[in-house]
Amino acid sequence: MDRDKALDCLREALGDETAKFRDGQWEAIDRVVNKREKLLVVQRTGWGKSAVYFVATRLLRDSGSGPTVIVSPLLALMRNQIDAARRLSLRAISIDSTNREQWGEIIECIGRDQYDVILISPERLANDQFREQVLNSIASGLGLLVIDEAHCISDWGHDFRPDYRRLVNVLKMLPQNTPVLGTTATANNRVVEDVQSQLGEMGVQRGELMRESLALETLDVPDQATRLAWLAQFVQSQQGTGIVYTLTKRSADQVSVWLCNNGIDAKPYYSGVSLSGFPESNSCREHLEMLLLNNHVKVLVATIALGMGYDKPDLSFVVHYQSPASIVGYYQQVGRAGRGIDSAVGVLLRGNEDSEIHEYFRREAFPNNEVVTRLLQQLSRGDGYSIRDLEGYFNLSYTRLAQLLKFLSVETPSPVVKRGTKWFRTPVPFELDQERLKFLTHQREEEWDEVCEYVVTDQCLMKYLRNALDDQSTADCGKCSNCLGHSVVNVSPDSQAIRDAMLFLRRAEMPLELKKQAAPNAFVIYDITYNIPTGLRGSEGRVLSRWADAAWGRKVKEGFEAGHYCQELVEAVADMIEQRWDLSASPPQWVTCIPSLRAPTLVADFAKRLADRLGLVFSPVIKKLLDNAPQREQVNRFHCCHNLDGVFAVDADMPSGPVLLVDDTVNSAWTLTVASYLLRLNGSGEVLPLALANTGGG
Repeated sequence: MDRDKALDCLREALGDETAKFRDGQWEAIDRVVNKREKLLVVQRTGWGKSAVYFVATRLLRDSGSGPTVIVSPLLALMRNQIDAARRLSLRAISIDSTNREQWGEIIECIGRDQYDVILISPERLANDQFREQVLNSIASGLGLLVIDEAHCISDWGHDFRPDYRRLVNVLKMLPQNTPVLGTTATANNRVVEDVQSQLGEMGVQRGELMRESLALETLDVPDQATRLAWLAQFVQSQQGTGIVYTLTKRSADQVSVWLCNNGIDAKPYYSGVSLSGFPESNSCREHLEMLLLNNHVKVLVATIALGMGYDKPDLSFVVHYQSPASIVGYYQQVGRAGRGIDSAVGVLLRGNEDSEIHEYFRREAFPNNEVVTRLLQQLSRGDGYSIRDLEGYFNLSYTRLAQLLKFLSVETPSPVVKRGTKWFRTPVPFELDQERLKFLTHQREEEWDEVCEYVVTDQCLMKYLRNALDDQSTADCGKCSNCLGHSVVNVSPDSQAIRDAMLFLRRAEMPLELKKQAAPNAFVIYDITYNIPTGLRGSEGRVLSRWADAAWGRKVKEGFEAGHYCQELVEAVADMIEQRWDLSASPPQWVTCIPSLRAPTLVADFAKRLADRLGLVFSPVIKKLLDNAPQREQVNRFHCCHNLDGVFAVDADMPSGPVLLVDDTVNSAWTLTVASYLLRLNGSGEVLPLALANTGGG
């Protein structure tokens, strides 16, 4: 198949009769279509990697080949790919978690060769039914296998996905001459070599990673209030639309509210995000993507859930409110900007909290050898366990257990196997490669150090990024703040803007929802079987701050460590209660608190001073009977509940009327839930829970 026909396809896809191939695009198409090679393409963001595999698919289908299967890691990426395929009159379908009820019909259509492109998530590769009914049936006639974001197969990479490891077995099912195309923008030499070692001999096509339209800048802004003030002024100064990246969901929510308060149309975006009118998160995320794509929102404040493959050519700016984990990850994210316009801006802000957040992420990245050993031993004892079953044996979250089992399941051979909803131990011996995991952790620490160096380097910022990705260019970009010798954005918030941001942070209290359902068999002494009766639940409460955040969160942390909460916090809580928490329907008549055996005066002293400030009676009616393990160390629902069983008792001789129930920190909210239950059980009025700080992540 010749270049002219391929060029016609490209022009049809782009809707541009004058379009030409970018350097390397035709060569990549030729190698997979005519030479039927296995090829890894490493090209900058915006180069047009999807154009390569869709044009190749069109050519292969027109010549009578079977469909293309694209392994794609994110729903946002799949949606963009389906739209791109349709522009070439390719019939594309995805098989993912959002269309589960249609799988049967889709599989029947695949069997009748009614689709040109089949997009699957890597998780589908773990499904026996999918492999048997879909992959086995089309393997012999597969036109092309595309592994999008191929760096995900490498645990050296910044975005390792264990399910990508299953591709090794998929390749064994295919005829030797089946062309395979891997694509990525973020793979250094080490990742490329790892991908090659796993997928077999692959040719590599590397392009230059320079982004001519992108002007970069870095700013060290430790204080959150100053960063928020800077961000509002910056976004207001920009003509186009953009993305602000945060490290956590809670930061995405907080920053988007702040921007909205400053008259900026901003929406949060992350896995699990919800908006009224959308029944589930996936449809909500798709709606948000379209808002930005069509310039119906000024900015999305997003976690890395909005990353790989999201294509908006006229995106004007990308700001990192907090530093990313690695340079290769940063290149991918900042590369969303300026793909189809002459000028765009990418700014990285470094904050005080960044290092601690990344240390937590690194600590949670890989499994612990002791836990793996215990898990395999437990699986060998029974006749299969669901993840909920395993929560009773391990103080690990549902998500963490699922990740651990997935990690083990992609090992070859695997020590575990899943049948239905239950996991079983296989007879395969297994020993965790601890040295490799230590080395990988050390590598991620070095990658973080590289980000910190990027913030303060005086060399060309674009060249720094390119060199980190093993593009050994010596050319400066001439556009970044270091090349120009001055800021590329010219933003400097005044003192009033910073004070406004600090006031926002000080008034950023959150609603506190208590639990309604207990874990089965967790409360043997209290005899809470499952649903907590409505009449024995606490009401919606309030949390003053986020642990260690600017403003009150920092004061809470300092007070906890010093063993005494300052009077400023008493005034802050009183102000919140009197000015912003509407309790007119059931105003509190008295105050009590969660007791502690380790620090018996810390919370009690604060609650007493708060009661005095509010003119209420303080009555410490809750008694602690057992010195249980710290509640903050309990991770899943069963352990959060079981750790509190029989711990508290309530003096039935208590004041009447609604009660303010005070604790200093809250994470799972189970302590306040149980205390509220016991208060109501013993005849108290409505329980209004209150905590100084939320210590939970997210």
